[in-house]
Amino acid sequence: MADRGESAIARKRAPTSVVVALLALLCTLPLHARDCAQPAAVCEAAVPGALPLIDDGRPLPVLVDEADFPGVLRAAGDLRGDLAAVAGAAPREAAPRMAVIAGTLGRSPRIDRIVRERGLDVSGVQGRWEAHLLQVVDTPEPGIDHALVIVGADRRGTIFGLYELSRRIGVSPWTWWADVPAPRRAALYVAPGRFVDAPAVRYRGLFINDEDPALGGWMQATYGGPNHRFYERVFELVLRHKGNFLWPAMWGRAFYDDDPQNAALADEMGVVIGTSHHEPMMRAHVEWSRHGEGPWDYAKNADRLQAFWRTGIERLDGREAVVTLGMRGDGDEPMAEGTAISLLEGIVADQRRILADVTGRPPQDTPQVWALYKEVQDYLDAGMRVPDDVTLLFADDNWGNLRRLPAPGESRAGGTGVYYHFDYVGGPRNYKWINTTQIERVWEQMRLAWAHGVDRLWVVNVGDIKPMELPIGFFLDQAWNPDAMTREALAAYPAAWAAQQFGDAHAAEIGEILTRYTQYNARRKPELLSADTWSLLHHGEAERVLAEWDALVEKTERVGAALPASHRDAWYQLIAYPVLASANLNRFHVAVARNRLYADQGRASTNAWADEATRLFARDAELARVYEQDIAGGKWVHMMSQPRIGYTHWQMPDRNVLPALARIDVREHGTMGVSVEGDARGWPVPAETARLPMLDPYATRAPGLVVFNRGAAPIRYTANVSEPWLRVTPAAAEVADAQPLRVEIDWDAVPAGTHVGYVDLLGSDRTEVRVVVPVSRPASNGPVAGFVESGGAVAIEAGDYARAVAPDGLAWETIPHLGRTRAGVTTAPITAAPGEAGPGGAWLEYPVHLHAAGEVEVRVVLSPTLDYAHRGGQRFAVSFGDAAPQLQTMRLDPTPGHPDFPAWQRAVADSVHVATSRHRVEAGAQTLKLWRIDPGVVVQRIEIVRDGTPTTLLGPAASVKR
Repeated sequence: MADRGESAIARKRAPTSVVVALLALLCTLPLHARDCAQPAAVCEAAVPGALPLIDDGRPLPVLVDEADFPGVLRAAGDLRGDLAAVAGAAPREAAPRMAVIAGTLGRSPRIDRIVRERGLDVSGVQGRWEAHLLQVVDTPEPGIDHALVIVGADRRGTIFGLYELSRRIGVSPWTWWADVPAPRRAALYVAPGRFVDAPAVRYRGLFINDEDPALGGWMQATYGGPNHRFYERVFELVLRHKGNFLWPAMWGRAFYDDDPQNAALADEMGVVIGTSHHEPMMRAHVEWSRHGEGPWDYAKNADRLQAFWRTGIERLDGREAVVTLGMRGDGDEPMAEGTAISLLEGIVADQRRILADVTGRPPQDTPQVWALYKEVQDYLDAGMRVPDDVTLLFADDNWGNLRRLPAPGESRAGGTGVYYHFDYVGGPRNYKWINTTQIERVWEQMRLAWAHGVDRLWVVNVGDIKPMELPIGFFLDQAWNPDAMTREALAAYPAAWAAQQFGDAHAAEIGEILTRYTQYNARRKPELLSADTWSLLHHGEAERVLAEWDALVEKTERVGAALPASHRDAWYQLIAYPVLASANLNRFHVAVARNRLYADQGRASTNAWADEATRLFARDAELARVYEQDIAGGKWVHMMSQPRIGYTHWQMPDRNVLPALARIDVREHGTMGVSVEGDARGWPVPAETARLPMLDPYATRAPGLVVFNRGAAPIRYTANVSEPWLRVTPAAAEVADAQPLRVEIDWDAVPAGTHVGYVDLLGSDRTEVRVVVPVSRPASNGPVAGFVESGGAVAIEAGDYARAVAPDGLAWETIPHLGRTRAGVTTAPITAAPGEAGPGGAWLEYPVHLHAAGEVEVRVVLSPTLDYAHRGGQRFAVSFGDAAPQLQTMRLDPTPGHPDFPAWQRAVADSVHVATSRHRVEAGAQTLKLWRIDPGVVVQRIEIVRDGTPTTLLGPAASVKR
């Protein structure tokens, strides 16, 4: 294993590695968009000295030595198939004068001969973990005039070099798993030059978990279970992404026990196998129920547990693996309360003795990992230690927020890793159905890990694999070279990934669709959505959310219609289904909310909204049916069977369940009713008067006022206003269902101060409703500038600061699209020391205009970053003008029973933490300041609100700026 010193050397070479990795990223771009003069670039146009890889629809042959590793031979076969798919034909049968020659140093006689006799430069490759070289070579051997030579330092180096060429010719890693067709090219050329690449993170891989009912049902129907035929597809997917590591499926499944060929095939193909965070010594947990005896309790059953673990190491039979150490409770639960650290340290010591005894080598010769998952992190904090050669695998909170990281510069022989999640079963709610992961948050958190020296193992829980295509690709690409995944590369990634799947013609639009649907889904996991999520009463929230989804659906359908038929299967899986199904689900929950609200108001449309909710529920099933039965010839049966409607607690229901819907008896004659924004009641209400929220000149939207019908027969209404500056349209109309009214104010005619107008509504059934319309035209206190208060609130997107101040060596940076609304703002470098709120510090300034003096609450909307540095929370400060900053600490803890556990539950459910502070303010122009204290704090939004301002999940729309 490489030691931390080697990692330090790699970091010193970062500028070169960034260039190399950016060149590799270019290979995901459309062929015509690449710089074809870059080393080993593949383009449709030839540059001087280029090798024709495909000529007149015929590809070059791929030559490898039979003596090379079996995994290399497999990958070479895949490359041959990829070249044939792109060219539309196999190579010519005549003896080739040009070829692709691939092999592993020290294993391929042909490659070793080329190095020895032709002087091929293998510096930067030889002896470097998984390194590979691509270079056009003249007369590499007798009979071959020109060749693209692919050299690997080891077996995976060669495998990755072969799959690198597959990517460069336009074949997606998702060619089988998402039915992405290979692009057809009559001619392709490889540019001259020397391309060398190698990974920065040693082990990079996936964890298949929570795989029932979707992936589990699919693998059973397709392969008869989790056997080697299933895993052959998984291994190829991992390797095509230049990953090398897998934690296999483990819900009632056992990789070694289910099919002995699984392990042999992994070794043959070059994939490193481990067992998950709670499955020590290469034994699947379910194997204990199959073969174990007695309790899963080391204090009571140590001998049998040791024998059980010994079998796990014995059947490794020398294969490459990363062995999980330690022990959790039975069924991935915590150990018994009060478990002694000394007992756990003894377990690890005994496990290492078994390793040494079975392998006949010192335990440090076998890669090992101690997973600091959930309560195991507390053992580390309490002083538990494992030998220095064991990798410490830090974990997130199951919701994509890293719990703890090593101190920058901290070193250990075994290095450190991260176990991350795109999928989870547990509280506050399962999330398994569809992709809800923003790659921007993955980037921000894993960049944090990388900056803290985490370079030994990156593994991510991907659930069923299929819905997580985009974040899987991003995670493994970032793991290959984190330094190269800059903010600019992050911003370009969705379009580049879209081009890799669908070509370049619509890549920018598709990239935008990917960015938006993941952002919208990340606001609240679909399994957490309910009729109460989006407010029908305040800030026009439900309408805003649905309008965003409607615009995205329109773009999705328009772009999809322009794609060739060959891409329709991939389009439905990767784009159309996630967008259409997610939009439908949000519309469904809003329909349920309207049904219930309208029933309380007595609207005649109550039953129609029950029908609409039922229709949308059925459409959810139909969209899934198309995915499972219609596309790709029914290839993906069961894959969208994960329930997402009907949760009542953290665990999923057995199936989607239509929630209770209201139905009412509708009177025959028409009867007028009225609804006003901010009030759930239907008017008239005896002895009370309807009242709209306060209106002012700086509102971003008109208030909601609706005349509705309580009966089956149409009604008419007329509207009269009390003031010349007040207008309502339409002033009269016939209403079968509901008629929104637009309330407008002629602000030039309104004197300064607070006033009241009235809208008097009279129905043809003689129902009368008076609506109070309070208005406020602030007195002029000088020019109005900055973000202007309206309705008792100012809402500001974090990236809209007017001034960013930072001392030398520190800078503010905006991460586009991160968060629920627009962007996240943080500081870099992320390993910089904490600062202070004062002179010499760093802060952001936001100009605001407030209409009145008094007390306000500042709500800072933050990404839910945990206390990864173990300082007691993530700190920042808030102030107005020159007032003393108020220190704020974000304390979130995922440990049940901890005082900060409820705050953590709210934060992960809402995808943000909202920190509040109270301040005395003066009327007029003010400057709000946000002060940096700790690194890693990410600000998404700021709201300044007065008492009585309604709270919703997303808050009011961004304020007007003057």
